[in-house]
Amino acid sequence: MAPGVEDLLRELAPQVLGALLRRYDAFDACEDAVQESLLAAALQWPSEGTPDNPRGWLVTVASRKLVDQVRSEQARRSREHRMALATPQSELFSRAADAEPEADRDDSLALLFLCCHPALSAPSRIALTLRAVGGLTTAQVAAAFLVPEPTMAQRISRAKQTVKASGAPLRMPEAADRAERLGEVLHVLYLIFNEGYTTTDGTDLTAPALSAEAIRLARLLHRLLPEDTETAGLLALMLLTDARRPARIGPDGELVPLAEQDRGRWDHRLVAEGIELISRTLPRGQVGPYQLQAAIAAVHAEAGHVDATDWPQILALYELLEHLAPNPMVTLNRAVAVAMVHGPAAGLDLLATLEPVKRMARHHRLLSTRAHFLELLGRCAAAAEDYREAARRTTSAPERRHLTSRAARLASAPPDRVGGTTSYRRPTSHQ
Repeated sequence: MAPGVEDLLRELAPQVLGALLRRYDAFDACEDAVQESLLAAALQWPSEGTPDNPRGWLVTVASRKLVDQVRSEQARRSREHRMALATPQSELFSRAADAEPEADRDDSLALLFLCCHPALSAPSRIALTLRAVGGLTTAQVAAAFLVPEPTMAQRISRAKQTVKASGAPLRMPEAADRAERLGEVLHVLYLIFNEGYTTTDGTDLTAPALSAEAIRLARLLHRLLPEDTETAGLLALMLLTDARRPARIGPDGELVPLAEQDRGRWDHRLVAEGIELISRTLPRGQVGPYQLQAAIAAVHAEAGHVDATDWPQILALYELLEHLAPNPMVTLNRAVAVAMVHGPAAGLDLLATLEPVKRMARHHRLLSTRAHFLELLGRCAAAAEDYREAARRTTSAPERRHLTSRAARLASAPPDRVGGTTSYRRPTSHQ
């Protein structure tokens, strides 16, 4: 299938599903019908040409498929009658299926909110969003999260059933809870992007398809909600972070930390777009966590070399972020900035405050950061042990190799000392 057709179908898929859901309110059946219409378009459009109204074509075909499905299932005869009574035949079997004025509206945003329903768990929200809004197949979603396809199919099916049982209509939430629900939507997109940028499990460091999908959905959300500053902040954060992807992996597939990356390999188009977006967003209103994280990423991106990084500014931004949205991972990253500004001993002191936090005490990122600070202080034996322990605790194979190699390097080399003191090397940032 030609890339142009594929991109168009991915863009239209949530709009067509939204149109059918709004009319028929049957998630499973509507989604199956939409998938069949997308398949039909993928087979016909490259040879016959794209219709003048591609969205209307898909809605019409999907509506026909849905009616065919209903009519072929005797157990659903009552639903067939309801549909037949509610929908004139002329609307089902002509291009007029998408002709009424309200059918031209884009339901993608409402569908995104529906997939991020509060009754669903975070994993279910992610899976349903990727399936229904992102247009990924169940097999693709399962592969991205390294679970068997039947397991993912069950998760998505249960998510649909939960949404159906909630009775939630396909519409934007009321103003009273819209902000909270938008926060859930942004968090789901954030999680999808992070899983793509650094996979939790497996042999590959990244899953580019997931990150690309998160960026696509964030662009969609920003286009539909252009005045929401946190949506703009999240999109800017994704762009600035994903710009580093080409430099994050070495020639042998090894992880390359931020401090050691060849910044000439960064995607400077994404860097420019991200900096421009966050630069015009920050002055517009109340600053939120995603905007602050994007601002931090922008400071890194603006430095032509790691030594040119404005670490005092990054530290100030992390202090503001920690005040606004306290989180152990924020504190961990602030410790890196503290070490850059005040030295590794100060960074170690801040890391010590995280050790009583149960989910952080033996986290591989805390261990690897502490190991690096210890290495900078010349305490190589302790640093090597922390690197090895961090390697044992990570589930990412590339991270495990990276941490193991650092431990091995310390075990085979004496501490690097100049004039009786440890020579200072910049710690690895965990951005």
